[in-house]
Amino acid sequence: MQQLRPFAAEPAAAAFALEAQARWRQGQLELHYRLQGPLEQLVLAAASPAPRRCDGLWQSTCFEAFVGRLGEAAYWELNLSPSGDWNLYRFDGYRRGGREEPAIQHIPCRWQQSAQQLELELSLPGEGWFATADPQLEVALTTVLEHRQMGCQYWALRHCAGEPDFHQRASFVALEALQ
Repeated sequence: MQQLRPFAAEPAAAAFALEAQARWRQGQLELHYRLQGPLEQLVLAAASPAPRRCDGLWQSTCFEAFVGRLGEAAYWELNLSPSGDWNLYRFDGYRRGGREEPAIQHIPCRWQQSAQQLELELSLPGEGWFATADPQLEVALTTVLEHRQMGCQYWALRHCAGEPDFHQRASFVALEALQ
């Protein structure tokens, strides 16, 4: 697991630890996030009885992954809410041409929550949205944490701009470096 860091070292961030992992295995992109800390301080959407594709999930607590093939401008943005709602967008280049990825119609996430920990695991089939069976991928593992008292805080493996911007390709890391 890799440590994610908040964009700004605000006092509220010190109470939390956030780790994430990504790997490509048997034709699937596997993601794992672990958030530890006083979860009662965060806005966490209640579990949905029927998780669905939704827009705007990044405006509250949301686990995210940005995925691109090495050497290509196009990339995908995956948003995962603690409610189970999700979305997967495809971009042609930096913040350009964003649209829902039609090849994926369901994302089965496994959520586990206790008073001090929230974990998410998922395996996303690569078939249909990646052109090759074993792509060379770059990823940016990110999270938005919405605090009840101070609004949103932005966490990532790497921050590469003067403001939080998860779309910056410079913040993507070779997937093989995370395994």
